[in-house]
Amino acid sequence: MASIHPYRQDCVTVLEKAVANGARAVKWLPPAMGIDPASPQCDRFYKAAAQLNIPIITHGGEENALHGADQPLFGNPLRLRRALDAGVRVVIAHCATLGTDVDEDGREVRSFDLFAKLMADKQWQDRLFGDISAITLRNRDMEVIKTLLTETSWHGRLLYGSDYPLTGILPLISPEAFAKAGLLAADAIEPLLALQEYHPFRFDFVLKRSLAWQGKRFADGIFATRPFFTGQQR
Repeated sequence: MASIHPYRQDCVTVLEKAVANGARAVKWLPPAMGIDPASPQCDRFYKAAAQLNIPIITHGGEENALHGADQPLFGNPLRLRRALDAGVRVVIAHCATLGTDVDEDGREVRSFDLFAKLMADKQWQDRLFGDISAITLRNRDMEVIKTLLTETSWHGRLLYGSDYPLTGILPLISPEAFAKAGLLAADAIEPLLALQEYHPFRFDFVLKRSLAWQGKRFADGIFATRPFFTGQQR
C-alpha cells in the first residue's frame, strides 16, 4: 500500500509511480493527516485513482491510534461520497465502528449508522466496501459486531483486515467477553488465548472466523481478499 496526501502538488504522479511499483491500495487516516475527503482538492487524486482502479482504504469514525490535525469532521463516512461519485473504490476501515458523527439533518449519530446508510445506497454497491479490522477491540460495541455478522447482504463487500500490530497488544482483545456476549463458544476461549500468545495475527484471523450470532458467521469470501486487490470481480 501507499499513503499519498491528495493535496500535494504531485499527488497524481506519485500515485502513478506507486501503482507502477506494485501498490495495490492507498491508505488514509483523514483526521490524523488533515485530509477532508469531501474537499475539491481531492478531485485530481480521485480521478487518477478511478482510472488506475486502485482502491482507497480510509478510516471512518473516531480515530484514537494517531493524532494530528484533530479534525473529527474528516472521519465522517458521509464525506466519502465525493470519492464514490468520482468512481473510486472506497474501503471504510473498521466499518466506522467507533465514535459518532453528524448526519445530514444535523443529528449526532453513531458513525456506524452512517456507514450503514452508505452501504444501503444502491448506486455505490460496486464501489463501497468495509473492512473488519479493529472490530474486535474492547472499545467496540458487541451489538455492532452482531449487526455485521447478521447483515449477510453486506458480506460480499466486507474485507478481512487485522489492524496489526494492535492485535499483538493482548489486553485489547478479550475472547472471554465474546463468549459472555454469546458470540463465541466457551470451549474456544482456551485455544484462542494460547494462539494469541503464540501468533497474534493468526489469533485475529481465527477469532473472526469463529464469531457467530443467530447462526450467522462471516462469509468465507470476506477472508479471500486477493481478487479485490488485484482488481478482479469478487
